[in-house]
Amino acid sequence: MTRPLRIAVQMDALETINVAGDSSFALMLEAQARGHRLWHYLPDNLHWFEDRVVADARPVEVMRPEAGGEPHFRWLDARQRLDLAIDIDVVLMRQDPPFDMGYITATHLLERAQAAGVMVLNDPASVRNAPEKLFVLNYADLMPPTLVTRSLEAAQAFRERHGEVVVKPLYGNGGAAVFHVPAGDSNLPALVEMFSQVWREPFMVQAFLPEVAKGDKRIMLIDGEPVGAINRLPRQGEIRSNLAAGGSAHATALTPEEEAICARLGPDLKRLGLMFVGIDVIAGRLTEINVTSPTGVVAIDRFNGTNIPAMFWDRVEAIRAGR
Repeated sequence: MTRPLRIAVQMDALETINVAGDSSFALMLEAQARGHRLWHYLPDNLHWFEDRVVADARPVEVMRPEAGGEPHFRWLDARQRLDLAIDIDVVLMRQDPPFDMGYITATHLLERAQAAGVMVLNDPASVRNAPEKLFVLNYADLMPPTLVTRSLEAAQAFRERHGEVVVKPLYGNGGAAVFHVPAGDSNLPALVEMFSQVWREPFMVQAFLPEVAKGDKRIMLIDGEPVGAINRLPRQGEIRSNLAAGGSAHATALTPEEEAICARLGPDLKRLGLMFVGIDVIAGRLTEINVTSPTGVVAIDRFNGTNIPAMFWDRVEAIRAGR
């Protein structure tokens, strides 16, 4: 590589992140360790300005805080207006959902920056066209029975057919607003009413997989290849195994069935420019394909002794070098 990469990270405020487990922060640490330069900006700081896509970003240094509570980053200079296609080599689009019109607008702007020459990861058009709970429908034969609807009658009929179900919003994240509705539970009508009032979009209903008590596996893929996994167990009295919802991470390995799922998805992810992806698998059934800001890297590396951020930047550097 002839020179360090100039990397702009579009993510949430650095002050708010959980440094101990944040995947974006881990990617930034590894990039910096390689000599690459980092800028940070919020989605609100992205603009279309006089026929160019620009970001008001600040150069930043990140560091692992010690036990004494030292800060985990420091600004190196004042905010700068960067022409992404000229001043930056790589944009990491890593802000958390909700996947709303603001998120979609950012993908449109970054798609224009990408057309002008900057490398955007993940590919913004593919992110826009692959929301986690809808993209997975391309692989319906790998999923548990699933319904996407706004209809109470359809939800009731689905539950009558499958018994226990899980109801969740299409564009949520971190296990938020995921409800377990047992067979015969009288709350389903009220729950559907609430979903219809809070969200304009349809919601998802899936047959409940009781094996979730044994874990919900997060598998990370880089450029279509699996690089590690963790098994996430729900805490007592919960069905949600997301780490953000109180789930606990445990070491695991891929089963042949899970390897087959990765082999099925991998070529599509690579073709779509979805470089950094996390998939969720329960009892051999694919439940989500996370392409916006997939998490779990730190826990996977801790259990497996791997360095997924290094694998990521190895691949990015190889692509930049034309290998």
